[in-house]
Amino acid sequence: MTNSKKNSNDSSKNNKSYAIAETSGQQFWFEVNRYYDIDRLNAKEKDKITLEKVLLFKDKNSINIGKPYVKDAKIELEVVSHKRDKKILVYKMRPKKKTRRKMGHRQELTRVMVKSITVGESAPKSSLKKETVKKETKPKSEKSTN
Repeated sequence: MTNSKKNSNDSSKNNKSYAIAETSGQQFWFEVNRYYDIDRLNAKEKDKITLEKVLLFKDKNSINIGKPYVKDAKIELEVVSHKRDKKILVYKMRPKKKTRRKMGHRQELTRVMVKSITVGESAPKSSLKKETVKKETKPKSEKSTN
């Protein structure tokens, strides 16, 4: 009977929705109401940011995998603060040459809070019409061979 309790706990963990998205040249596992540190963004505190490069989305019932991105998927983020990471020391040495170089680096980060993850909202109708107009171009005239 303890096994059934473990299964029910596992199923409650699996009911969480999450998304895997690409930002700052990296892939992150995003969950709602959690904060993440990503590379510095050009945004002020309390600004809203939308990520559209969603690679995978999972909700209670289904999993959507993109080819390469999930269509109409968006992750809304809010900038919490800007900060700097721990200092990393880089030490380069060439043996037997008396050449040494010591450098430090601190990465600039932006802390963001995930507000919502949505999938399936369609684009405005006006933009859809513009795309269809672009696709309806005149066919190229056939060259006559003489």
